[in-house]
Amino acid sequence: MGDTSWVHLKERQSQGLPRFWMWLVVPVLVAGCAVAPKPDPKQAEDPFACQAAAADEAWTGNWLGVNQRKGVAGELRVQMVLRQDGTMEYVEQLQRSGKPAQALNESGCWHRKGTTLVMRTTHSNAVPVEQGDPIYINEYAVRISDGRLALNGPEGPLSLRRMPDDYRLPLF
Repeated sequence: MGDTSWVHLKERQSQGLPRFWMWLVVPVLVAGCAVAPKPDPKQAEDPFACQAAAADEAWTGNWLGVNQRKGVAGELRVQMVLRQDGTMEYVEQLQRSGKPAQALNESGCWHRKGTTLVMRTTHSNAVPVEQGDPIYINEYAVRISDGRLALNGPEGPLSLRRMPDDYRLPLF
């Protein structure tokens, strides 16, 4: 009886062993064959990509503002180019008597949020900027009338007039 029951026990164990592995292996194989969910197209888009403006957007164009700022010696010239594809260029020149002009050249994206102009700089003086840094996002309350774009920002109001598309600030 000792030898016979040992053989039957071994047979039972060898029959149960494949079932045990089947319960482990089959779910793993099924999981491996499952199709991965497709990424949401909105999530796949670059969060920093420029979004096109409406085809009839009145804010698009080449804008120039010249003014004096309190506490700043000299004349400040600002050129903003807001393109329909959502890209922008922003050039600021400070012209002081007897000194070379200082300039800031920024490029990036813009969009309209109601009556607010939101500008996001991606490059400053041709150097990429840190995208998550809030210093590179500027918002201005906007009014437009008589071919002028009036911005109200942290430094006070700035009035810009529409210029021809090929106009550029002179280099000094």
